[in-house]
Amino acid sequence: MRAILIANPKGGSGKTTLSTNIAGYLAARGQRVLMLDLDRQKSAEQWLASRPSILPKIGVLRAAAGKSTEADWLVIDSPAGLHGKNLEHALKLVHKVIVPIAPSLFDIQASREFLETLSQEKAVRKGKIFVGVVGMRMAPRTRAAITLEQFIAGLDLPVLAYLRETQAYVNAAFEGKTLFDLPHHLAERELEQWAYLLNWLEHATDD
Repeated sequence: MRAILIANPKGGSGKTTLSTNIAGYLAARGQRVLMLDLDRQKSAEQWLASRPSILPKIGVLRAAAGKSTEADWLVIDSPAGLHGKNLEHALKLVHKVIVPIAPSLFDIQASREFLETLSQEKAVRKGKIFVGVVGMRMAPRTRAAITLEQFIAGLDLPVLAYLRETQAYVNAAFEGKTLFDLPHHLAERELEQWAYLLNWLEHATDD
């Protein structure tokens, strides 16, 4: 089973939006997908509970159950403030980490420190875990967006996507859906922004 951790110590960075949509994409591809929701608010689990049964199935893995092999993919939605032993434990489960970064000064500062911490982890340094970043809620030509782009450009990490600010994610979530469950014409522009991220997710080197 391949596992992905969506992590950023800052709350409101877009972790759950990214986690649910990644799970939705994999499920739509016919993969057996589990989600592990480590956030206290359990937003991902609540979203899963509202997901229509006619859509591609996404299962729930409870934290107490430990690692399961009854799936092809495990998507972990992490809590705000993930650090120390909790971060180390989460990293033992995964082979890839995606760090969503929102365009605000506070998010950028928190993300810089988190990425520095990640870079010091043995599994990351040895190339056993791959890390990528995603710019979230990018409103074009704003100062915040330009600042975020400049920050990400200075990182020695792949930029997997810049996802624009849109109600498409919000509206889909209200119905227990993801972009990948919508008719193509309703999400075409957003789906284009996901292309590189999805290719990295499935095909980046895992050795």
